[in-house]
Amino acid sequence: MSLPERKHPAKGVVDDDRLPTVIFLTVCTAYRRSWLAHQSVHDTLINVWLSATHWEVGPYVLMPDHLHLFAWPRALSTDFDGWVRFWKSMFSKTVRDHSLRWQTGCFHHRVRSCESAEEKREYMIMNPVRAGLVNRPEEWPFQGQLFENTYWW
Repeated sequence: MSLPERKHPAKGVVDDDRLPTVIFLTVCTAYRRSWLAHQSVHDTLINVWLSATHWEVGPYVLMPDHLHLFAWPRALSTDFDGWVRFWKSMFSKTVRDHSLRWQTGCFHHRVRSCESAEEKREYMIMNPVRAGLVNRPEEWPFQGQLFENTYWW
């Protein structure tokens, strides 16, 4: 008796006309090195995200060794994984410091409900508190929101 063939989920972000496309993304530094939570890095990422115009960055938090953000497409049929590769590459070309490297790939998934979005947003903004970096989320300087999304927030 043979086992049924294993099915793999589709790669990338799958469009669904029934829901707005909102993605929750996690990107880590190479070897989880702590270099993200610095003002110059924060400023550079903001500039890179503003120039990487296929997706808009909503709420985000930079931790020392990883970041979380919400994003949604600015244009239809844009490749999310390609957009992440693009801004990571633009960041690296801008800073020209080979010690500030990204982990290959990323983790992302499409947010499917208001409750899921709020749960992930709460997790994201509480991350610096859970890590013992600040007492209250609003004290963490490496966070923000570049674009407003009227879907759930």
